[in-house]
Amino acid sequence: MQQILIYFFIAVGLSMDAFSLALAYGTNQIVFSKMIILSLFVGIFHFFMPYFGSILGNAFLENFITKADKIVAIVFLILAIEMFLSRNESKKGMITNFLSILFFSFTVSIDSFSVGLALGITQQSIVLACITFAITSACFTLLGLISGKKLSEKFGKKAIYFGIFILTLLALDYFF
Repeated sequence: MQQILIYFFIAVGLSMDAFSLALAYGTNQIVFSKMIILSLFVGIFHFFMPYFGSILGNAFLENFITKADKIVAIVFLILAIEMFLSRNESKKGMITNFLSILFFSFTVSIDSFSVGLALGITQQSIVLACITFAITSACFTLLGLISGKKLSEKFGKKAIYFGIFILTLLALDYFF
């Protein structure tokens, strides 16, 4: 029981970027069916990324983590710019196809890969951790999407600027 609680707190930390990005994307009025699909894929990625990370081991750790943070920062910044440039268009969300769902899911799951590396080194129960990460991140993603949609309904176009602000903060956080 104590191990599950530890995994849950790690999962909450890992899910914060998924929640923040989902909050930003939710301001674009994504339909509920896409919210469910996106949340499930984020959960799936949060299962497999740490699992694969634990398999690869410590040798890959030194080369991947420093570069991953910069890559994620650039991706979030590009998303913020794209969101700003398309703020007046009437498209129903930026999650428009399967590739964008995979891209979103991968982007918010990169940090769980490094956690998987660490868990693999410590010989912890990786499957239990991955299940906990998957369920928690899927729930946080759905909560972020729904919250973003509610913000958008309440504040209109101003909510999109809030989403742009969140993406920019995430980019700066990962970059520095």
